Amino acid sequence: MNKTELIDAIASDADISKAGAQRVLDSLINNVIKAVTSGDTVQLVGFGSFSSGKRAARVGRNPRTGEEIKIAAAKTVKFTAGKGFKDAVNKKNK
Repeated sequence: MNKTELIDAIASDADISKAGAQRVLDSLINNVIKAVTSGDTVQLVGFGSFSSGKRAARVGRNPRTGEEIKIAAAKTVKFTAGKGFKDAVNKKNK
């Protein structure tokens, strides 16, 4: 499912226009990004949590030449699925 298909599904489920559904989805995404960027965790009970993490600097290798290269430290984004989400996925596969 891509963003357009998700907007169509939201519009249908909530009985709102596609333009309204797009504004809602864009607002959700922007607010999650703002919160995680500022160091907060966004918890959606039953779905999951978005948070930021840190990746330490490390030494890697150029796969073509084998030469060692330094990889800088970076911030990362973590998503941890909630229990309801995990249960729904596991029930589907049984």
